[in-house]
Amino acid sequence: MALEELRKKVLYQNSIEIWIGTSKEKNIDWVNTDNYQKFIAFLLKNDINMKKMPICFDESDKASEGGHSKKVFANKLAAINDDNSSCYSIKLNDANIELIRKFEL
Repeated sequence: MALEELRKKVLYQNSIEIWIGTSKEKNIDWVNTDNYQKFIAFLLKNDINMKKMPICFDESDKASEGGHSKKVFANKLAAINDDNSSCYSIKLNDANIELIRKFEL
């Protein structure tokens, strides 16, 4: 499972990477910014402990997932500029992963 793979890398992960992992598990197209905003709204509504952080894909970042650029996605989110389009640091513990997996579109 994608979220378990992320947790093996680091205990705290950014919400964009978590969104991509969640999208993989649920077979959702992760590049849709509206869906990301719904995901963040769900997490905020459910009081998951998150810390806002700068969006972290810079010009030299060639990171892509499924043929899409993470940098382009992050730049689209930054242009929206509200709490639901922000990037957050989230601890990937069992309780948080369980809550994240309850997200439905």
